[in-house]
Amino acid sequence: MAALNRQAVLETDIGGGLTLRNPLLTASGTFGYGEEYSEYQDLEKLGAVIVKGLSLLPRKGNPPPRIIETPAGMLNSIGLENVGVRAFISEKLPFLRRFDTKVIANVYGESIDEFREIVEILDGAPGVHGIEVNVSCPNVEKGGISFGADERLTAQVTRTVREATRLPVIVKLTPNVTDIASIAAAARDSGADAVSLINTLKGMSIDVETRRAHLGNITGGLSGPAIRPVAVRMVWETARRVSIPVIGIGGIISARDAIEFLIAGASAVQIGTANFLDPGAPMQILKGITEYLDRHSIPDIKRLIGSLKQGGSHENC
Repeated sequence: MAALNRQAVLETDIGGGLTLRNPLLTASGTFGYGEEYSEYQDLEKLGAVIVKGLSLLPRKGNPPPRIIETPAGMLNSIGLENVGVRAFISEKLPFLRRFDTKVIANVYGESIDEFREIVEILDGAPGVHGIEVNVSCPNVEKGGISFGADERLTAQVTRTVREATRLPVIVKLTPNVTDIASIAAAARDSGADAVSLINTLKGMSIDVETRRAHLGNITGGLSGPAIRPVAVRMVWETARRVSIPVIGIGGIISARDAIEFLIAGASAVQIGTANFLDPGAPMQILKGITEYLDRHSIPDIKRLIGSLKQGGSHENC
């Protein structure tokens, strides 16, 4: 076997002047606040850690059951349970500051004013390198998907957050819309430095013996490999429509999956459900990407981004 191409450049730009050492990020809600996974992998080898979604005040989340497996995926209805933004800064962020790792805070508000207040609190927090704005959670009654499904509301939230911080702003989009590229364009036009997509697809599962929903909240968000083809298509559509970086999310469990998103136009990818299957998944995926670049003699990962060729193919990589 040929030696790995140690000279391959893995650095990638995700907007707002935020450069990552490599394109691997952890998806919000699947990696806790970073400390929970620190014994399983070296946080300094990640491109960035995106922490569990933060609200203004602590949230208890939805009633159990909250998670159920589905074919090639899982449904979750956590309901954005979290410690709140102030407790994050005082109790969770000090641990992350010990590492040479970019930290991106995912934020959620029930109103536009709440988004502003949360982001203003984070803006001056040492160790926070970017903001991911969650306008796309399908598991909460207020805010969430209602913001992200409407171009006008997405624009309004984005503009508010942009005015409240000097940090790079990433807007996380919902797939539960007719034209996700139009929502991305609205975010771009309102000051977003990047967009991340997709959040989970809204789904439901029923116990046919009891005729009750498996989830306490009845519906939940579908993630995992089952949604990957939808996510890749939406990333491709969005990358062709907007000039800002696109971060791909959805069912990535292998290097080949991640590479698919990069070829479709993603500048970086987030690893989500795979973290539950294997806490060391991001490192295995990063190793596979490096091997791919070596095998195809690609010196810089930027040459892979958006390199989709015209026409179909039945050949393997």
